[in-house]
Amino acid sequence: MKLIFHIDVNSAFLSWTACGLLEEGGADTPPTDIREIASVIGGSEKSRHGIVLAKSTLAKQYGIVTGEPLFQARRKCPGLVVVPPNYQLYVRKSDQLIRMLHEYTPLIQQYSIDEAWMDMTGIQEAQADPMGFATGLKDRIHRELGFTVNIGISVNHLLAKMGSELQKPDRVHTLFPEEIPQKMWPLPVRDLLFLGKASEQKLIKAGIKTIGEMARYPETEIQRLLGEKTGHQLYEYANGRDDSPVRGEREEAKGYSAETTTEEDIVTYEQAFSLLLAQCDVVAARMRKDGKKCSCVSVTYRMLDFRTRSHQKKLGNPTDVTEEIFVQVKNLLYECWQCQPLRLIGVALTDLTSDDFRQMSLFENTENHEKQ
Repeated sequence: MKLIFHIDVNSAFLSWTACGLLEEGGADTPPTDIREIASVIGGSEKSRHGIVLAKSTLAKQYGIVTGEPLFQARRKCPGLVVVPPNYQLYVRKSDQLIRMLHEYTPLIQQYSIDEAWMDMTGIQEAQADPMGFATGLKDRIHRELGFTVNIGISVNHLLAKMGSELQKPDRVHTLFPEEIPQKMWPLPVRDLLFLGKASEQKLIKAGIKTIGEMARYPETEIQRLLGEKTGHQLYEYANGRDDSPVRGEREEAKGYSAETTTEEDIVTYEQAFSLLLAQCDVVAARMRKDGKKCSCVSVTYRMLDFRTRSHQKKLGNPTDVTEEIFVQVKNLLYECWQCQPLRLIGVALTDLTSDDFRQMSLFENTENHEKQ
């Protein structure tokens, strides 16, 4: 039997920021642990990129969600503490986590900076006691790295990830096929992976309110409601079916990428740019750490009908500067996206080089032109 773990850092940017602040504070005058108060990690409120990137458990109780503007979050919680992001720290913490996971299996597929799947198939101790093994791993991460994770356990990507979402934080959950009727089917349809608001409203209008009701509905009717491709994919997910393999990382990076799946639909450039800026900072920091520069920048997004779009641009000169990369990313998004609702968006840097050579043209315009 296949055995897949999904590792998900609990409110990663906030947890990692808290770890950094506690480490800086020292033993004599430790700062407040921002995980224990109403707090968020957010972009600059003075710029157009001020959105919630991560939130504490208490902030969540005020109805604050990832991706919403900071001014809106402050209305919900006037005493909200807003801390700026520290992407260099996040890269370091993420690398520490992935290195630890590689001690258990070489088959690690990193989904984002704070999520990864582990293929534990054939690992005797894990196969014998998946829950006990995962609990030990979860506790070791907390003890040695200072932050908590959720771990979902199942036989495929989908169910492992759905399992890790069941209850947070600092939990281990199994979601094996035989547990689907009890653990997954009672959940509202909105909790199904990649099911957006528009699809949710169509299903509810048809009287389908839970994942279980969707799973037992005729697939042809689901396709009629949501479209042939989307309906088929979500119907398969509702029944717990997913045959995608865990793809282990290559030894040498061929590129650097980051993707974000949001709680709410992305429908404006402001929302998208806030997430993309964070991603650019993370991937550029990883690239600089490895002494690389990129000559190609691309943006990828997935719409609610499961269609994935990607748009890329070759650069005249290799770069590792976040600001230069972000300018290209914004222009790419303007060219390929008309604000259709999204739940996933990402950036990738490829065509890597270690060469510092930069060819200047007599006709090069050094100003950055971007759409306002």
